[in-house]
Amino acid sequence: MALIKNKSFFTCLMILVALLGVVVGGTVHKVGDSKGWTMMGVDYEAWASSRTFQVGDSLVFEYNNEYHDVTQVTPLDFELCEPSYPLAKYQTGSDMVKLTKPGVHNFICGVPGHCDAGQKLQIHVLPASLGPVAAPVPRPVRSPSSISSSSSPSPANAPQYQHQIAPSPLQSGATKLASWIGFSLLALFLAF
Repeated sequence: MALIKNKSFFTCLMILVALLGVVVGGTVHKVGDSKGWTMMGVDYEAWASSRTFQVGDSLVFEYNNEYHDVTQVTPLDFELCEPSYPLAKYQTGSDMVKLTKPGVHNFICGVPGHCDAGQKLQIHVLPASLGPVAAPVPRPVRSPSSISSSSSPSPANAPQYQHQIAPSPLQSGATKLASWIGFSLLALFLAF
């Protein structure tokens, strides 16, 4: 009986860890959506401009590896469609590329003529975010006590300013995640 409970506990723990990895792991973007990585019928510039990429996200390239590859290149090699000096090269037909640093990332198909025909992708990766956070919005407001009849204010009767701060969201993404993890762990431990 104890062995069954331990196995169940271990299985539940593994499922929780897997779910946590998916939640924390960022967004998975399938390049080209249902058409995938191809040189026919996909405007990769338009596709990329309709999305936001952040550190922690992943790109999935699906393609026929008998006719295509994924070659990560420098910005200059991207402009020239030059695959000779790749930063990385993928050839499985179903490649997942984890976005680990912010900045511009460039991908082309290294098969001659494919990049020139439009099989190229340039994305801008933003730093990782913990979710929406309201920034302080300073707004000078004169307090009634700072109004003085003196024409040249001295430090003692100089206008006093107060700053108003925009309200923060009730629950940011990080808070929701922490709540979800805490609830899941509590439920897991109460089950045993």
